[in-house]
Amino acid sequence: MLWEIDVHSGAEMPDREAERVAQEAADLGIADSLRVATARGYLLDCADDPITVDQAELLARELFVDTVVECHVAAPVDDLRLLDPPASWSREIDSEKSTDSEKSTLQLLQVLRKAGVMDPVALSAAAAVADFKIPVRAIRTVRKYWLSGATAEQVKSLGERLLANDAIEQVVCGSLDLENLDQMLGLPKRELPAPEKVEPGRPSQEGVEQKGETDPEPPPLQIHTIDLSVLDDKGLMRLSLEGQLYLQLTEMQTIQQHFAQLQRAPTDIELESIAQTWSEHCSHKTLAGRIAYRGPDGERQFDNMLKETIFAATVKLRQSWGQDDWCVSVFQDNAGIVRFDEKYNVAFKVETHNHPSALEPYGGANTGIGGVIRDTMGTGMGAKPICNTDVFCFAPPDTPWDSLPAGVLHPQRVMQGVVGGVRDYGNRMGIPTVNGAVYFDPRYLGNPLVYCGNVGRLPREMSFKEVQPDDLIVSVGGRTGRDGIHGATFSSAELTSESETLSGGAVQIGNAIEEKMVLDVLLKARDQGLFTAITDCGAGGFSSAVGEMGEAIGAEVWLERAPVKYEGLTYTEIWISEAQERMVLSVPEASWADLQALCQSEGVEATVIGQFTPTGRLTLKYQGQLVGELTMSFLHDGRPPVIREAVYLPAPSEPLIPSDRVNLTTTLFDILGSLNVASKESIIRQYDHEVQGGSVVKPLVGASHDGPGDAAVLRPVLDSQRALVIACGMNPHYGELDTYHMAASAIDEAVRNCVAVGADPARIAILDNFCWGDCENPETLGSLVRAALACHDLSLALETPFVSGKDSLNNEFSYTDEQGEKRVIAIPATLLISALGQLADARLALTMDLKGAGNLLYVVGATGDELGGSHFSLVHKQQGGQVPTVDPLRAKATFAALHRTIQAGLIRACHDLSEGGLAVAAAEMAFAGEMGAELQLDQLPLASGPLPMAARCYSESNSRFLCEVPPDRAAEFEQHLDGVPHAHLGQVVSDHHLIIRGSADSPPLINATLADLKSAWQTPLCW
Repeated sequence: MLWEIDVHSGAEMPDREAERVAQEAADLGIADSLRVATARGYLLDCADDPITVDQAELLARELFVDTVVECHVAAPVDDLRLLDPPASWSREIDSEKSTDSEKSTLQLLQVLRKAGVMDPVALSAAAAVADFKIPVRAIRTVRKYWLSGATAEQVKSLGERLLANDAIEQVVCGSLDLENLDQMLGLPKRELPAPEKVEPGRPSQEGVEQKGETDPEPPPLQIHTIDLSVLDDKGLMRLSLEGQLYLQLTEMQTIQQHFAQLQRAPTDIELESIAQTWSEHCSHKTLAGRIAYRGPDGERQFDNMLKETIFAATVKLRQSWGQDDWCVSVFQDNAGIVRFDEKYNVAFKVETHNHPSALEPYGGANTGIGGVIRDTMGTGMGAKPICNTDVFCFAPPDTPWDSLPAGVLHPQRVMQGVVGGVRDYGNRMGIPTVNGAVYFDPRYLGNPLVYCGNVGRLPREMSFKEVQPDDLIVSVGGRTGRDGIHGATFSSAELTSESETLSGGAVQIGNAIEEKMVLDVLLKARDQGLFTAITDCGAGGFSSAVGEMGEAIGAEVWLERAPVKYEGLTYTEIWISEAQERMVLSVPEASWADLQALCQSEGVEATVIGQFTPTGRLTLKYQGQLVGELTMSFLHDGRPPVIREAVYLPAPSEPLIPSDRVNLTTTLFDILGSLNVASKESIIRQYDHEVQGGSVVKPLVGASHDGPGDAAVLRPVLDSQRALVIACGMNPHYGELDTYHMAASAIDEAVRNCVAVGADPARIAILDNFCWGDCENPETLGSLVRAALACHDLSLALETPFVSGKDSLNNEFSYTDEQGEKRVIAIPATLLISALGQLADARLALTMDLKGAGNLLYVVGATGDELGGSHFSLVHKQQGGQVPTVDPLRAKATFAALHRTIQAGLIRACHDLSEGGLAVAAAEMAFAGEMGAELQLDQLPLASGPLPMAARCYSESNSRFLCEVPPDRAAEFEQHLDGVPHAHLGQVVSDHHLIIRGSADSPPLINATLADLKSAWQTPLCW
């Protein structure tokens, strides 16, 4: 029997979900006067042992309903009462003010997860129900929407465009014609066998160690082989595309030749293993390949572009530091590791999850943050996650619906889903989200960018790992399902209007509660020395995790042992699934019993799925039969090198000359109200910034805790004042003019954000995340190489090592327009630089809000005529101009000098000058501190030559700060800045105005109240 418990808003309580749906339906032009009621439901499959009404009511009251603000209905699923909307809403529909048309068009839509898609809420509910000893075999969730005032076509459109995502969900109109959940999942009804115990070692032929819903007698095994010998080049590429291998012709030819030499055909699992290992996502074959580069800085031949640019800079810095080297592990583990104090090191990793988030924003971002958390969990012998970061790039949320190509979700829906996914995962795991940014550009329409980062803390002696021969391969955590199939290869391909249909299975759904349980047990196992190595099971699933861990030794895997969510998975699906919340451990046989007992005590599943064998081979078995065998050397070193041409020739730029008629006050309001500068408070407030208790400087600062902080500061060890500083830098608009200066500016911004809150510039590590378009295009690849060259140069000049990184290529979306022409939307060249700084004493951390009337305002750094790619140019729709550049020597001296003043306690507030330049920085400091400011620009330090007032206000020259200094410390402040451009520009005032003049006796160029400035800044994204 199938029961359902529906939960509605209580009497006199608003139905917020209904309000959201009605408003978004109107915003999207679907229906202007829609009436909506909603409920969330729980489907309880009681098998052949039905529960009683009293038991259903008990579960509803104790588990599913907040009785203060909610009410519920509990009944068998075929009870007609469950099809009715809430009583209060029904009365409204039946009232005189409702028309006959509304009554006649009352319709119910029910939204459920598709077969194979994880339902984390249902999993948690099932675990809670089990505690009540009530016989419920399985649970699934459902969302219900009662709609009136809409036509059948409008209801259909609502289901497709607003209420459900076809990649993971199904919509049912009317009642659910189900007797059990097996029907909903498309599975045969089955009984639950008693779990069979299997000891470590080779799998028995009698059964498989499993827990839950399994088939004790698997069907006869069919091993699939693919005869490559009969395929010509076209056939090989057809196999690559249709099989979602996404390999190039030379790679397919190499595989064909390899198996010809072996005189056999590859099995499907062997091809999938090779495709995953050789994918762009896992091997970075473009950036690590051979590139012939030609650009304004000359011609170069790279054998491995990454190693010869970004890696090389870090290697050179570490060699120069010698015994003072504070980098611990770089570019070799799941995350970079740097020294923190005498007891701990810290790990930092930032990943992208772009393609999955384009198809299913919530699930893609949810598993993006979950995956990067597992990266630090799998670094060294396991780090404890202490904070998250996120950076998002979207198309504008007001994009007209009728302009969307087929297969593209509306940007507002993408934005809400992505934010919700990151929010829920981090909050549920108890990890603060402390830093981030949001960027908007129409070219992110088909490919939103989702960067997720995590910082972890680990004991110094736990920073390295080494798999030992004959260790057991142990899977810990979540079960394996069909979610995430082909995720690694899919992430390496171009998105098209068909991607949702072809690659929906590549989207995973996360379960933060499961991952939190896994984290807790792994930290205990680490401290007890129960394993020798650990890694996350991310892109490529077991294929990637086991393949990488066993690269130097060899591994044999017994795939039928892997715990699965449901029966029917093939051996290949088990191997390549990217189902979430799984870690892989290398465990000595002598430690297995203790690890198994520890995991069992914490309710975490741990299963032996193989053994690391000193054979140099990857051997895959299923039900005792060999289904795949590859040498580790071919798997990891057999890929033919990618050889590419790269060309970069910057287009000549016209000067950008501001008009004398430009109203600088209006310009300030326009920039503050532009999407890239406007407050992201509606997003930031959704995150927990203070869980774990170490947050010192949070994302929003100031008198009302709503000003834009420069960087986050937190103490990872609560009994110490030593702190970490986390910041980021990115400005894709600069890349339109020159990607070298875009990259240099991003590094400068990330570093100066750290310095602005007090970080020591001599102890800042950085990470690179390149998101680019189709790098088979020589011009596109050339722009990336030029950016990498800037990373190399700035890293060396600032002595700021890269410790980790990630690239995401092929971020393009192709579709066919109404005229039948192929169109491509390519993202702008986008480089995120994340910075991890350190602060000796958190009590010296600064915030950007003004503190006291009478204090002096100083600018530190020189201003140039650099409006190219600036927000001034964007709001005035002007092209050309000089892109902001970085003078590395001056930047380094400026950062060091400013740090000395902060250490000496000479500054009350400090804000970096970035988007919008001096005027925007002054406005933000003023309204954040609720203190006015008056500035004069005639003493502004200039980089060269005379500068128009518009450029003095809005130039985005790098390496600059605006500082608040007490009058009695001004002389000492200036002494510390000897040799660095700086000037006294004005003072803090009690009057709530921002006034900027050309000189002390000239009329104001900018005159605005703080209330108006703050309103302009907060309004655009205040949802």
